[in-house]
Amino acid sequence: MAQMPSVITLIAGPGAEAALGACIAELNGPTDWLGPTACDVAGMSEAALRAAIGERPIDVVVQPAAGRRKRLLVADLESTIIENEMLEELADFLGLRAHVAEITRRAMNGEIDFVGALTERVALLRGLPDNVLDEAARRIRLMPGARALIATLRRAGVTTALVSGGFTVFAERVAAELGFDRVVANRLDIAEGKLAGTVQPPIVTGATKRDTLMALAGELGLALDETLAVGDGANDLPMLGTAGLGVAFRAKPAVAAASRWRIDHADLTALLYAQGYRQDEIVG
Repeated sequence: MAQMPSVITLIAGPGAEAALGACIAELNGPTDWLGPTACDVAGMSEAALRAAIGERPIDVVVQPAAGRRKRLLVADLESTIIENEMLEELADFLGLRAHVAEITRRAMNGEIDFVGALTERVALLRGLPDNVLDEAARRIRLMPGARALIATLRRAGVTTALVSGGFTVFAERVAAELGFDRVVANRLDIAEGKLAGTVQPPIVTGATKRDTLMALAGELGLALDETLAVGDGANDLPMLGTAGLGVAFRAKPAVAAASRWRIDHADLTALLYAQGYRQDEIVG
């Protein structure tokens, strides 16, 4: 059986446009520039490309050329679509940011159980007045490229879903601002105007994320090859491994090591360039 043709995309990280240009000049192969920070290259192996890139902050995505543009995106929220980890923002009101951040790091790197880590961290918030949720929400910082990613995919008719092990109070705000079609996240329990320190079951897990991807693909009549998933943590690995293109974005070390596709340097517009979108097709 003949091997399916592949496409190789190089995407520069911030400020690395000149480095990408220098790398392309050294390679001297057929090049299709998608924009000033991204290009498709042909006629060379992935190993040769990576050797030429060396330590330059340039991402490489190698995938089948057929079916490159996906029809469904399922995205993680925290440290993916937004820069924050919202449990850490909430813990900051109690002076516990560093403690909670360490638990988050270990859970997202797959070192400890996600559900147990979530339960432990939420329990620390018990008694906080519920108005801190609005205060924390005002701290949300969108990941560079997030707005352009979702706007461009929406214009192209792609269905977008935000699936988070975090909380609806934040996920729904981000989804409304960016225009996501679906939201799946956890709900914090609130009693008498205060956080109860618990989450309404069932808790959104890695299996939930994978199952949501598969259910939405089925609902839309899509093959899994037509889907795209992006996330950074260990609980994203099930959906990253199931999607046609599952991208570990600036991921925790164990997640990056376990993922076929990864973006370590560029912003979220890398997901558009990887699908062959050109700069003039990117909204904003």
